[in-house]
Amino acid sequence: AAFEIIDADGVADLSLRSVARRLGVDAKSLYNHIASKDALLDAIAEHVLARMVAPVLVGDLRVDLIAIARSFRAAALSSHREAATLVLSRPVESLAHLAPLEATLQAFLAAGAKPEWAVHAVRTTLAFMTGALLREASVGLTLGTDDPGVAGPREAALAKLGLAHVALAAPYLARLDHEREFNFGLEILVDAFARQLAPG
Repeated sequence: AAFEIIDADGVADLSLRSVARRLGVDAKSLYNHIASKDALLDAIAEHVLARMVAPVLVGDLRVDLIAIARSFRAAALSSHREAATLVLSRPVESLAHLAPLEATLQAFLAAGAKPEWAVHAVRTTLAFMTGALLREASVGLTLGTDDPGVAGPREAALAKLGLAHVALAAPYLARLDHEREFNFGLEILVDAFARQLAPG
């Protein structure tokens, strides 16, 4: 019921009262099953992230980090895209949230990173992924679109702004392939990490 509300009206309209209405029960009866709205939001985030299929680490930092990040993206956006915002904004306290963290730390430490450095690298990666996935879930700033019917007029509008460099880049600014953008940023990060950890 909560996912149906999120899909129809967005996360902002989700409440225990709205869930109770959809179920046809009194809101007070829900408290026998869930303690609060925060507990409901956490449960939704855990449910979404539980879809993540943890990759088997192969001992190659670049391969392992890319596999973990792509698996996380697939789980966060697999369905109920509006719910992705909860995965990316709820406190990290459950084992479902910590499984990707454990795998990522394992990959960094196996590659020779010190624990403190690994934590900085994880936070940097999470900052990139959070921004990219929030944008993909349609809640972040973006100039481009994956809708060809919108991209053409947007390109023309950008080209007419009188900004030489924006006009030059307009064909690319107006179009956005989320998966390609995600992989582009991810590979730059992973390459940088691998270089810093390379012997010598």
